[in-house]
Amino acid sequence: MKKSKYNVAVIGVGAVGVEMLRVLRQRNFPVAELRVFARSARDIEVDGEKYSVKQISPEGFEGIDIALFAGTEGEKGAAITYASEAVKRGAVVIDNGADFRMDPKVPLVVPEVNAKDVKKHKGIIANPNCSTIQMVVALWPIYKKAGIKRIIVSTFQAASGAGRSAVEQLKEETSIITSRGFSSLRVDVENKSLPQQLAYNVFPHIGGFSECDYTNEEWKLVKETHKIMHDNKIKISATTVRVPVRTGHSESVYIETGKRIEPDLVRKILSKAPGLIVMDEPRKSLYPMPIDAEGRDETFVGRIRQDCFVKNGLWLWVVADNLRKGAATNAIQIAECVISNWK
Repeated sequence: MKKSKYNVAVIGVGAVGVEMLRVLRQRNFPVAELRVFARSARDIEVDGEKYSVKQISPEGFEGIDIALFAGTEGEKGAAITYASEAVKRGAVVIDNGADFRMDPKVPLVVPEVNAKDVKKHKGIIANPNCSTIQMVVALWPIYKKAGIKRIIVSTFQAASGAGRSAVEQLKEETSIITSRGFSSLRVDVENKSLPQQLAYNVFPHIGGFSECDYTNEEWKLVKETHKIMHDNKIKISATTVRVPVRTGHSESVYIETGKRIEPDLVRKILSKAPGLIVMDEPRKSLYPMPIDAEGRDETFVGRIRQDCFVKNGLWLWVVADNLRKGAATNAIQIAECVISNWK
């Protein structure tokens, strides 16, 4: 099946779907024919390039080699409805949604961590949740060197992680508050997509609440990390927080390693690891911020430091663009792994 170029479909033209189109072009993915599908047909423009979006149908996947499901637009459960149709017609599906992530028959892949799992696919490969991706990219090199027994993570997730409507909510709320001259910080807008006001506010509520009063977003960090790293013994606890940032998730990550590892060695290991950039001179105000990560494919790490009271405890601050490495770029990196394995 090895070719010089491949027929690619992108399903969904929300925030992630648009980013997929952008990343395919920027990474020079070997595309022969590109088809774009969504719930309804229309024309869109991305960075000055026009795309004709077709209404999704099973027949549209005829001849497609790689089908990238953005997971943010189209019929509810688009991958559930159409992934099997794409696979039936010979495509490999890479799904950014949550439908297949915990299916034991479906690999869940972050190429910097478990690229070999791509070879196990039966037609579908799942793209992990955005917050999981950046965390495991940062932790995997440490895990290989010293092991990890425990992870405690608090995420600070941007509006774009909840889709374009959440970004618009943040924009509208901010505009109203500033137009009032900050006389009142409370505002209630119509068509609110988030459970709380986001402008000039943060709230610890992403997803629905589940067992142990954790949200499903918090459970994703637990279960997906176990699956990707092939280690169910790591004790993981998470709190996910929505913050008034347009794009770029940040994470405060505490780990307890199997054996002691000094921060300087951690910096050295991470600086040599693929997909990572270490920014760690806090006394010079140098540490990762969402504004640094937006539009970038790398995961940024800083504030690497020892726990003063726990021998094997370490803190890290991890930042990445949730639409790129947290979604579109990781999916296309998976596609690159797929075609590299074809003979």
